[in-house]
Amino acid sequence: MVRKALIVKQTKLMERYLLAKKEGRKMKYATKVYNRCSITGRPKGYMRDFGISRCVFRELAEKGQIPGIRKSSW
Repeated sequence: MVRKALIVKQTKLMERYLLAKKEGRKMKYATKVYNRCSITGRPKGYMRDFGISRCVFRELAEKGQIPGIRKSSW
């Protein structure tokens, strides 16, 4: 699990970025903002459609907790 401080820091950056975008200006150091998994905080392997990382996606899909997703077999 990721430390809570990283998640808090990233959410604050994302809020500042969205506020700047709404006001029609560029945020200073906009490259610092990146997506993180909402459950584990993992920055890599992020799936935009679901807002989670690939590892968590696989676990939830196997348990059947993501509607419309099931493991393929042929």
